[in-house]
Amino acid sequence: MAAKSNFFSIVAGVGAGTGRSVALKFAKTYPVVLLARNPANYESIVEEIKSSGGTALGISTDVSNPESVTKAFSEIQKDQAFANKKLAAAIYNVGGKFIRKPFLELSLEDYEAGYEATGKGFFLFAQKVLPLLLESVEKSEHPPTLVITGATASLRGGANMSSFASGKFALRATGQSLAREFGPKGVHVVHAIIDGVIDIPRTKEWMVGAGPDAKINSDAIADSYWYLHTQPRSHFTQELDVRPYVEKF
Repeated sequence: MAAKSNFFSIVAGVGAGTGRSVALKFAKTYPVVLLARNPANYESIVEEIKSSGGTALGISTDVSNPESVTKAFSEIQKDQAFANKKLAAAIYNVGGKFIRKPFLELSLEDYEAGYEATGKGFFLFAQKVLPLLLESVEKSEHPPTLVITGATASLRGGANMSSFASGKFALRATGQSLAREFGPKGVHVVHAIIDGVIDIPRTKEWMVGAGPDAKINSDAIADSYWYLHTQPRSHFTQELDVRPYVEKF
């Protein structure tokens, strides 16, 4: 699947849908590390990549836990397939805990849950990958890239969505700051707004009757992420928004 490369990629937040598609796409060129809290979310994808001739490593990781994140990156350094490679691309695809409740019914724990994975988790992940991406600037074929998966809630907070939206707002704001800080240093930081329902088994019964292609194809998202990674530094996109043709915005 992937030719031998002196670089690797990493995808945080792997499961059916975007995470799987992105991992498979990047595995065609780079060895790839897959991070998810539940091993069941990445085990079949690791095997799929390996059976196609690629190189993959899955690590159970709670991105909101500093010790868990540190342990994951230590495991990457110890693995023979990744130990001497530099990082070409990092994708943060962690969705976070989705809580839909009226504001006056939210507990503090509910509210903070929206920030744990998307805000705090991204902070911990970015602090680990950015030094590695900086080390790759001079020799990577494509500009070292950090892609962040956002959502409709990254732009507007809907009723009963204050927990989820607050985390997504924080994620987008942090990404903007990083793009301005690290872009001039040669690292491409980009935020992708995925505005619509992704077509995965869990959403099979959603939007029934909306028409063909009413949901987002996760392979198309992966193609977009690869395009962002391969942009020259004379043509950096900081934010990309995608949606099905039937989606109102």
